[in-house]
Amino acid sequence: MPVPTHIFDPPFNIIRCSHAVLEVVDLNKSRAFYENTVGLHVEDADDRVVYLRGSEEHQHHSLVLRKASTAACSRLGFKVGNDGDLDKAASFFSENGITYAFVDQPFQGRTLQFTDPIGFQLELYATMEKRPHLLRRYDLYKGCHPQRLDHFNVFSPGVQNTVDFYARLGFRLTEYGEEDGPNGRIAAAWMHRKGNVHDFAITNGRGPRLHHIAYWTPTAMNILHLCDVMASSGYLKNIERGPGRHGISNAFFLYVRDPDGHRLELYTSDYFTGDHDHEPLRWSLKDPRRQTLWGAPAPRSWFEEGTPFTGQKVREPAFVADVTIAD
Repeated sequence: MPVPTHIFDPPFNIIRCSHAVLEVVDLNKSRAFYENTVGLHVEDADDRVVYLRGSEEHQHHSLVLRKASTAACSRLGFKVGNDGDLDKAASFFSENGITYAFVDQPFQGRTLQFTDPIGFQLELYATMEKRPHLLRRYDLYKGCHPQRLDHFNVFSPGVQNTVDFYARLGFRLTEYGEEDGPNGRIAAAWMHRKGNVHDFAITNGRGPRLHHIAYWTPTAMNILHLCDVMASSGYLKNIERGPGRHGISNAFFLYVRDPDGHRLELYTSDYFTGDHDHEPLRWSLKDPRRQTLWGAPAPRSWFEEGTPFTGQKVREPAFVADVTIAD
């Protein structure tokens, strides 16, 4: 299938992925997991919502937990370059028949919410209240010392259409998994704005659903330490996959599930992709090093389970990718 042409003058300027808003059933249990076990820092909280961030982040929040009756993903947030980009985005959406609305969001400046053509619910903003970063506050470090939100990964029922849409917004393809043969279809794609492997990854599957959010850790040893912490604090069964090293991205990883089943990746050691002549790297779906460089395939849950977006109907994928599954 066609690889998109990179666009270096998009209709508006998305800087990076910024934050996720997750709906959780037991807010206290979810807060304890992210704060005490994983190691994110709580910035504000009440009996309905908790705002958290990583130690390197100077913005108010990168993860919002909202109390709800069922677990879901409410929104994924991206930061744009300036307030004018929000008006440019609104014009682009109007011209392309995409419904949007400007809304007030706590701790954020003017915020534009929209649902993309696939059904992913997103919001854009240019400014957020700032807080001093905590990178040198080693006395506050817990868990795996997560430093910053790195990326989102979503299940899409139409990977090619999703890739094409986000390419129009200036997302650049870094790596992709494709069927072999002259008519091979793209089953997964990694796209970025900030100059590493991805801000937004797209995985073939029932969707629209959130596959995972990911936080960057200082070293692989921090990820190994989290395994020890989870195993000794009642979260052994929440370790889903890893630790290991991806072939795609070359990153060291661990996938865990929070108390509501939302998937969280801890991630480090990928590479720079900011050069404009960086060429996308193709992976065969049958390459055993693709999922894990050392050859270990992912479990079935990793391909089938995800978080729905609030109010969005989940659709079957256009095709079922022939991938290797551990069980």
